[in-house]
Amino acid sequence: MTESAAPIDVDRLSGIDPAAADQQLNDKVGMKLLEATAERVVGTIPVEGNLQPYGLLHGGANAVLAEALGSTVAALNAGPGRAAMGLELSCTHHRAVRSGTVTGVATPLHVGRGTITAEIVLTDDEGRRTCTARLTCVVRDRPPGA
Repeated sequence: MTESAAPIDVDRLSGIDPAAADQQLNDKVGMKLLEATAERVVGTIPVEGNLQPYGLLHGGANAVLAEALGSTVAALNAGPGRAAMGLELSCTHHRAVRSGTVTGVATPLHVGRGTITAEIVLTDDEGRRTCTARLTCVVRDRPPGA
């Protein structure tokens, strides 16, 4: 999989407040969004810079990637004038990663009026599953002017 030529405007896709756009955790962990549709959102993070004290990818970095991708797929499915916000995230860490890049793929499992649930599968450079996550977002109408 190759990175798209033009960066995907996640702020526009997910309705990020412009005042918070330059303060995103996704940028701090080095996340790159490669694909974003209502059916599938794909992104990566580098292992380097996201380690825990034992030299392994931090489990929280897995959670950041999973939540970002799952929230984006939920936002793309929420519909106009609606906002999706994380309600519950669970991550099962299957395999340690010491180097390279982790790729996440988020797909919707349930798209309802009030909640959207996504499965996010993270893999290492060899395509081995490193983490399986599930994110449920609550969907609400956006407040006027938001």
